[in-house]
Amino acid sequence: MGRDIDRWRVPPGKKVELAEGDAASTAGAPGDRLQTEEAILPLHDELSALQDRLWAESKRSLLVVLQGLDASGKDGTVRHVFRGVNPQGTTVASFKEPTAQEQAHDFLWRVHQRVPAAGEIGVFNRSHYEDVLVPRVHHLVPDSVWRARYGLINAFEQTLAEGGTTTVKFFLHVSFKEQGERLRSRLDEPDKRWKARAGDFVERTFWDSYQAAYRDILEETSTATAPWFVIPADHKWYRNWAVSQVLLHCLEEMDPRYPDPPPIDPSVTKV
Repeated sequence: MGRDIDRWRVPPGKKVELAEGDAASTAGAPGDRLQTEEAILPLHDELSALQDRLWAESKRSLLVVLQGLDASGKDGTVRHVFRGVNPQGTTVASFKEPTAQEQAHDFLWRVHQRVPAAGEIGVFNRSHYEDVLVPRVHHLVPDSVWRARYGLINAFEQTLAEGGTTTVKFFLHVSFKEQGERLRSRLDEPDKRWKARAGDFVERTFWDSYQAAYRDILEETSTATAPWFVIPADHKWYRNWAVSQVLLHCLEEMDPRYPDPPPIDPSVTKV
């Protein structure tokens, strides 16, 4: 099945201008919100079927990286896109401020331990890219340190590919206005107040610095092996549909197969 995912892909070496991208775009959607949400329903079934084949095959894995500013919809993407998949074959990890033990190792040490095993779909809700973003924006390490991490990350993701893990990376592109509205809604809505943190509003003052940091990440680390996809995320329903399209494309390209049954002596199958 052909899926038009190139509209979101960042080709290797392409210059990226996030300010020129429309975070509210719904280009390519099958219709308005209602029509698109209806179109997502069969995609859940397709994803579940492909995951079942990947789990049964148990030779390769898929790593899904979700990155974006606060309130860009990372949690919502996990909740909605992976609805209906088998929890037994799915893992979710989140990488926030490193612990003392993690800081005592190289920055990829904690990440490699959470890479999905053969047969699994692994989701990184924030990932190893946090170790480029935050140190850069807040000047926690010399520029030479975070700049060197681009190449180290590319080599790391190439290593994963050679070991049978396909990596697909999503930057959830939310506008400044939409982010502000979502952060403020966390203060007003009882079911979202638990998410509200003063630090989110502080980080919002570094918007331009984060945009520049993400621009360089997209340009430096979108490879044929581990491509980045910039997903307009102002409309949650469009975000969910677009991410689903890319994931299905990746799994269809992997084409996992159910293994042949093991040889069994016919005599033991007689009742």
